[in-house]
Amino acid sequence: MTRLIGVNTWVWQSPLTDAGLPPLLDHIAALGFDAVELPLENAGDFSAAAVRGALERTGLKPFIVGAMAPGRELLLADEPTIAATQEYLRACIRMAHDVGAPAVCGPFYSRTGRVWRMDAAERTEAYRQLRENLAPLAAEAAEAGVVLGIEPLNRYETSLLNTTEQALEALGPLLGNGVGLALDSYHLNIEERSSAAAIRTAGEHLVHLQVCGNDRGAPGGDQTDWAGIIKALDDVGYAGPINIESFTADNASIAVAASIWRPLAPSQDRLATDGLAFLRSL
Repeated sequence: MTRLIGVNTWVWQSPLTDAGLPPLLDHIAALGFDAVELPLENAGDFSAAAVRGALERTGLKPFIVGAMAPGRELLLADEPTIAATQEYLRACIRMAHDVGAPAVCGPFYSRTGRVWRMDAAERTEAYRQLRENLAPLAAEAAEAGVVLGIEPLNRYETSLLNTTEQALEALGPLLGNGVGLALDSYHLNIEERSSAAAIRTAGEHLVHLQVCGNDRGAPGGDQTDWAGIIKALDDVGYAGPINIESFTADNASIAVAASIWRPLAPSQDRLATDGLAFLRSL
């Protein structure tokens, strides 16, 4: 199966803005990518008009990703915080609809880096709150022709959803109704006994896949079982993109958020092109 190969603009810059977006998408297309992940860190950072113009010129397929910054919570928080988070995610859904992106993906439950201990009863209640507060967004996404891809993160970035099985349990009846799973090879490598088995567990609910090397650098030449991952994607009939997600160490806020303390490649272009070449070879 031939799949689109894309890259996240976080490889080069953050935040993405109307000023930086057109030349960056031109550059990404010139490197040979088919698709691009556009992180809408805050509503208004960039406009649908700027995206559409760049897409028409480059032919890139867009995907929207969100960022759960401090203050964004869909559970175990006060009503104003939850409402503000829902409104942010509505902005992401609107952007996806307006630029023709089929998915909005991210860890849409709690701020990245929020960790706490839960017993079984507390976890059950947290999952209930997540479903309750995600449900109206799921309905709006489905009406807009967009799916919300909920991303499990590793244990150092969240206590809530670390594994595919936990995500399936938590999201339950919302799956297939405007909600699916977005998996990331970096987090799979930390939390799953087998990344390939986790993909098979996600099955039809897998709507998006992000990849990088196990060190957060370019995929390829690392410890990841790439052949096993590709076989699992084939087995579940996944036809979505394979998008490289890594980060630049040059932006202070994103470097701290993603724990990027050293360069992951000789240059950001090398990270992207080495990863692209490897993924094409698969």
